[in-house]
Amino acid sequence: MASVSKGKEAGKDKIAELARRRGFLWSAFEIYGGASGFYDYGPLGALLKRKVEEVWRDFYSREGFYEIETTNIGPRRVFEASGHLGSFTDRAVVCKHCKSFFRVDEGVDVSEPCPECGGELEEAGEFNLMFQTRIGVPKGEIEGRAQKKSEGYLRPETAQGIFLNFQRLLRFNRDKLPFGIIQIGKAYRNEISPRKSLIRLREFTLAEAEVFVGSREKNNHPRFGEVKDKKLRLIPREEGGEGEKEKEKTIGDAVRTGIIANEYLGYHIAKVEEFLDAIGIPMDKLRFRQHHREEMAHYARDCWDAEFFSERYGWVEIAGMADRGDYDLSAHASHSNTDMIVHLQPQVQGEADKDKVKVKTKIIPHVIEPSYGIDRIIYALLESAFYEEQVGKEKRNVLRFKNEITPIRAAVFPLINRDELKKRARQMFQKLRDEGILVEYDDSGSIGRRYRRQDEIGTPYCVTIDYETLENDTVTVRERDTMKQVRVPVAEVKATMILSGG
Repeated sequence: MASVSKGKEAGKDKIAELARRRGFLWSAFEIYGGASGFYDYGPLGALLKRKVEEVWRDFYSREGFYEIETTNIGPRRVFEASGHLGSFTDRAVVCKHCKSFFRVDEGVDVSEPCPECGGELEEAGEFNLMFQTRIGVPKGEIEGRAQKKSEGYLRPETAQGIFLNFQRLLRFNRDKLPFGIIQIGKAYRNEISPRKSLIRLREFTLAEAEVFVGSREKNNHPRFGEVKDKKLRLIPREEGGEGEKEKEKTIGDAVRTGIIANEYLGYHIAKVEEFLDAIGIPMDKLRFRQHHREEMAHYARDCWDAEFFSERYGWVEIAGMADRGDYDLSAHASHSNTDMIVHLQPQVQGEADKDKVKVKTKIIPHVIEPSYGIDRIIYALLESAFYEEQVGKEKRNVLRFKNEITPIRAAVFPLINRDELKKRARQMFQKLRDEGILVEYDDSGSIGRRYRRQDEIGTPYCVTIDYETLENDTVTVRERDTMKQVRVPVAEVKATMILSGG
């Protein structure tokens, strides 16, 4: 019988240690002392991240959204138009003694002592968070004009590349609204004081969808009926502040009463919950908080965060849903002198036949944006999947990932290190690989030690080859969470894993 530990002491630093030791996550530039806000994904971390991205792509492809890929660097004019040069800032304080900088919105106030050394803090002003670079080698570099012309920035979000391609995307969609476009890619923010593992990074992965819709159609989502009865834990802005009162409401009621601005935003908030549930974020640790007006991004008309409760860091934003209105397309139309107008199908107006005329409508579409912080989601998955259990006299660490995202689907072992068993285990290993299952082979150490290694990286199934296998072509399949074992024919191993949720 296993006793389970899932408190702060169980999950506090052991997750970070496990992630380093088992190849999920490593500090970047480690041999040179590292750099705050940068992490590398090891072999298992990269597999986990790709699995989450694959589920996300499939999720939105079923919404009928196409994916594009745009550049990571943009010229200065792009971010002048988007408002990021003027508005994408954080307020900071600095320690007079150790010179450490801190973001004010992380709970650090100038009246408090320095969190690092206890020294006195002072205001340090507003800092733009974009990384600046140069595009090309300008002639006459010392001339201010040439220098400005070559100025570029690493993108702080993936969305701008979609907005810049709007005309072509509209034609691709046969000049019809609504339509959605998705993109997964790197974004960059020169954070003042990046801390908290994957929670605040300077280089990170965003998965974003931009849904273009007419302003008059935002309250008429064709599939809203599918989600209107879904209940969510909501914190509307008027309920925020100390105590943060939650309201459990259906999406339909929240839209009807104006808590959520419109059906399109409500639909995509529901879809965010559906996706996070599908990959294994615990629903009892998820809530949706509406931004206060003073914290909303410069482009937003309404904005909600999906927040995960971390036992180490408290409530953490892992996804955001915004009604961006027509801000982005209007801004780029104005700064680039480019037409972003959509000509809708002519509509008949007038009651009497003699008065009926076809009127063409011209609009700039509005944008509804669900945006996911993939790295933060990875952290949330690691923390919520981690269990420490007492099994007899031994402890075992388990990552209880959902099978859809687990890095390794199965492991194959010979029961003992005898050549005849190793040969048959290698054949089984290759058979599963040929059938498209990501599988690992392990013959190092005792069988119990091998089980513990696989439990710790989240492998759902272990297939053991023994002497009975050589006699009747059956194997033992052991399930990670229950540790129960069943004997099945070799030909039924894949089906056994599938029927068990694999």
